[in-house]
Amino acid sequence: MQEKKRAARNRTLTVSADEASILLKRCLREPRQNLALHEAIDQIILDDTFNALDYLPHNSIDLLVVDPPYNLSKDYHGNKFDARKSCDYEAFTRAWLEKCIPLLKPSASIYVCCDWKSSLIIGTLLNDYFIIQNRITWQREKGRGAKSNWKNGLEDIWFATVSKKDYTFNLEAVKQRRKVIAPYKQDGKPKDWKETAGGKFRDTCPSNFWDDCTIPYWSMPENTDHPTQKPEKLVAKMVLASSNPGDLILDPFLGSGTTAVVAKKLSRSFIGIEQNELYCAWAMKRLDRASRDITIQGYSDGVFWERNSLSSQKAVSKATDIAQQSLVFAN
Repeated sequence: MQEKKRAARNRTLTVSADEASILLKRCLREPRQNLALHEAIDQIILDDTFNALDYLPHNSIDLLVVDPPYNLSKDYHGNKFDARKSCDYEAFTRAWLEKCIPLLKPSASIYVCCDWKSSLIIGTLLNDYFIIQNRITWQREKGRGAKSNWKNGLEDIWFATVSKKDYTFNLEAVKQRRKVIAPYKQDGKPKDWKETAGGKFRDTCPSNFWDDCTIPYWSMPENTDHPTQKPEKLVAKMVLASSNPGDLILDPFLGSGTTAVVAKKLSRSFIGIEQNELYCAWAMKRLDRASRDITIQGYSDGVFWERNSLSSQKAVSKATDIAQQSLVFAN
């Protein structure tokens, strides 16, 4: 776990070998007997997910968030995943799906991340087991160019539910605040928009195209060296939309811990499974930070903000702080 030499302004989370050994003691290692619900809640399980899923309590999960290895050859800091034939990737996907299904409540929702290639397989398989509600596409922003093809700048997230009608979807919790280009008024008053200290905005219903999430990078405190880390803001959309405070969220491929961290910040419970010790140590350290700081970049004032609208968020936060201070002094 030798640390890279980084620029002074680089905020990427790291752990030393000594720190990692302490953090890993708090993980639940390789359970080999059925876990009671209280034993599993808010735990990071250090194990292969195909083993650990067998020991989790059935009918306990409200929300399943899955970011499995895509069908690409990639080295996850010593744990290598090799690209395979479509039929073999289908078998891999079906295997973890069938282990997760008994764990879900009848009202549970499922989100599965994938690239465009694995999306063709995952979407078809989800349709065999669940009610597919939507396919979300989100703009990654990053991505290498290609000389003979289009640059891959988008990824999919499949949204499905166990039940056709009995599931959670909190529309008001996931609205997006967008700048108003043409501030139309009716009878001299704003129509469907509001004026704040940061400008004129409209809180809009979310679509299945998410263009406001930024891949974590060196200046963001949530950033780690995980090769496929998802933004907290991205996961927060799924968590707020499809669970309620106190609900239990399972991530069987936890990686650097984003789902667990977001669950904690948003007052949900979690179970995360990860086989890489370094990633578990990162996740534990991020959870410790979440105990002191529950902010999620791009989410404030109860809404999701457009990408690169930080100045507007600060203006609103400042105005809110001033109003709260005035109220304190008045009392």
